Amino acid sequence: MVEARCAHENLSLLAASPPLANTLKSTYLSQDTTTYFLTTKILRMNTTIKTGLAILLLAISCKKEGTDLRSKTSDDVSDMVAGKYPIVKIGTQRWMGTNLNVTKYRNGDKIPQVTDPTKWAGLHKGAWCWYNNDSATGAVYGRLYNWYAVHDPRGLAPLGWHIPSDTEWTTLSTYLGNNPGGKLKDTGTIEAGTGLWYAPNTGATNSSGFKALPGGHRLPTGSYFHIGTYGNWWSSTQVDTANAWNRTLSNQNGSVGRSYHVLQSGFSVRCIKDSI
Repeated sequence: MVEARCAHENLSLLAASPPLANTLKSTYLSQDTTTYFLTTKILRMNTTIKTGLAILLLAISCKKEGTDLRSKTSDDVSDMVAGKYPIVKIGTQRWMGTNLNVTKYRNGDKIPQVTDPTKWAGLHKGAWCWYNNDSATGAVYGRLYNWYAVHDPRGLAPLGWHIPSDTEWTTLSTYLGNNPGGKLKDTGTIEAGTGLWYAPNTGATNSSGFKALPGGHRLPTGSYFHIGTYGNWWSSTQVDTANAWNRTLSNQNGSVGRSYHVLQSGFSVRCIKDSI
């Protein structure tokens, strides 16, 4: 409706001006009839073409002004299109190649961003945050989510994807065999200026293509810890009413740690593609 109104208003301005053909008519009245009508016909055709171009340019102008209701912000697109994320095939599984970074559930409802530590600690519904409330970390590590967001029936993962269960995480590490965490971790170190893990980043090869980064985590109390040294990822599997399973990678070894944490913890999320 906005785009249509913009075009309509500009076309009204065009209509208010004297038609080009009528203006030309008075210019060519002194010429012979054949020349006049031929010239007028050509000019009318030219006017039609120019008007069509004017309509096209006006429509483009409207879109450039941001009035196209179909346009999407980058966050909208990331929430709706899984194609934003690279896909990594590991064994029989297909994983997203980066951490989830959405602000909406699959149905379009917004996930609240909670920065205040006291409010975060008291949550019993889905929420997200950036590490240390710094938006710059989101572009690199993705957002951190509490487990309530993972479990929300509106769907945290994009259509065709889901949050991996504890069993699916085990399938991944089992397939990778020896040094599974090293095969998942991105290479390089902060000290050498070659990566985002603190030294020694033991065993890191990223041979799986998973490119795991140490995004740290948010404690249930609302405090932030361990960016650069640990990466933590939720599973969809709940242990009990207060805890859920997760996986942890460390800069100190090449293993995949399995543990459980309180549901208010803020961890990274990786999605796995639904089975066909």
